[in-house]
This record gives sequence, structure tokens and C-alpha cells, in this order.
Amino acid sequence: MEKKCLDCGETIKGRADKKFCSDQCRNNYNNKLNRDSNNFVRNVHGLLRKNRRILSELFEEGKKVIHKDALYAMGYNFNFFTHVIESPDGVRCLYCFEYGFLEKDNDFIELKKNSLYLDIQE
Repeated sequence: MEKKCLDCGETIKGRADKKFCSDQCRNNYNNKLNRDSNNFVRNVHGLLRKNRRILSELFEEGKKVIHKDALYAMGYNFNFFTHVIESPDGVRCLYCFEYGFLEKDNDFIELKKNSLYLDIQE
């Protein structure tokens, strides 16, 4: 009984348990299988990188307090962040990698940089 490649349908030669005729067919098959989950992860990672870039540019320019609308205008997406650090007094700071912010009064936010994150990475 001839076995057929799961990707291209060609006849497989070699071991009895072989499923693909070549590495290219194996890669094609697995890429097709994982395409949806890979696209989701790629899109989320892109949003996180964009958020981090916006926060880092503002922070490095010396901005410490900015209005929330200014971040919206720059394309910041408040639904995506990497982690939350809550102080003992209950103040939540939302981070996108090492850059973050905490909400102040009247829709202003205070920018932060977490040096502990950098220590973990080294």
C-alpha cells in the first residue's frame, strides 16, 4: 500500500511511518495548520510593540504627565498591556514591557519606567 504525502499527495518513499515526502511539505502542512493562531499572536505582539514604542518615545522626550486623548491620537490601544503592578495602597500601574502609566485625575496619566523589568532581563 502506497502512502501519500499529507501536504502535496505525492507517493512517499522511505520509512513506513513517514508522513511527508520532504521537509518543505512538512513545513507547509504545519504552517497551514497553525496559520490562524500565528496570525493572532503576531497581531497582538504588533499592538504591544506599538504601545511600547509610543510610551518609550514620550518618556524619553521627558514627558511625565500627558492627557489620555493624546495617547489615543498617537494610536495607543489601552486594551493591550503586558502586566499590572499594584502598589500596597491600591494604585494600579499598567505596563507595556518596561514602560507604563498610572491614571491621574481628569483623564491625565503619569508615565513610568520600571527599572526592575530591565534587571530581570539581564
